[in-house]
Amino acid sequence: MKARDAPLAVLADGTLLAVNGMGCAAAAAGASALVGAGAGALLSFGLAGGLDPGLNPGAILLPAQILSPDGAPIATAGSWRARLEQAFVSQGLVALVARGPLLTSQRAVASVAAKSALFRDSGAVAVDMESYAIAQVALANGLPFLAVRAIVDGADDSLPQAVAVAADAAGRLRLWRLLGALVRAPAELASLLRLVRRYRAASHSLSAAARALPLAPPLLRAGP
Repeated sequence: MKARDAPLAVLADGTLLAVNGMGCAAAAAGASALVGAGAGALLSFGLAGGLDPGLNPGAILLPAQILSPDGAPIATAGSWRARLEQAFVSQGLVALVARGPLLTSQRAVASVAAKSALFRDSGAVAVDMESYAIAQVALANGLPFLAVRAIVDGADDSLPQAVAVAADAAGRLRLWRLLGALVRAPAELASLLRLVRRYRAASHSLSAAARALPLAPPLLRAGP
């Protein structure tokens, strides 16, 4: 996916939005497209899987560091992060806000055992597949960077294989694939329904976080 192919939108307040698929390549393309369109800061906004057993689905992660798959850190913009956390407080979200490093993985982390190993070895509290790539683009262009991620599956949740089978390259679930996977493995229905409930909690948190974002815009002339 080339940067110029990343779909961009302009929100009512002038904020540029790139919606990209799963993985670092798509995330880097979207971030580069935003920079090319004149963005003065980059925000990674979306979902993550929990690694820390203390993080419940629906928690909002506001990490100070993003870790690459091999553990190399990139710091997020401290002043922006602090002001956004205060905005979350003003919106009554303080009980949902979590901290700790966010790890970017090259592949989905589906099993409880794999999550436990990553938590132990990396020290990260959650994992996604995009934020480090966006952070790299921000760092290369001297832009403030922040990540806001809501926890979907917790550390004790295994992702149903049916979800991996049904997802396309953009991260969208294809219903016919999902139904076919469930026909082949009907025992996964219970875990799939549990994941749906987790997703609803995470989506609710992300919607609340999005309402707080305009209260704490990045300081475009300030360093990280």
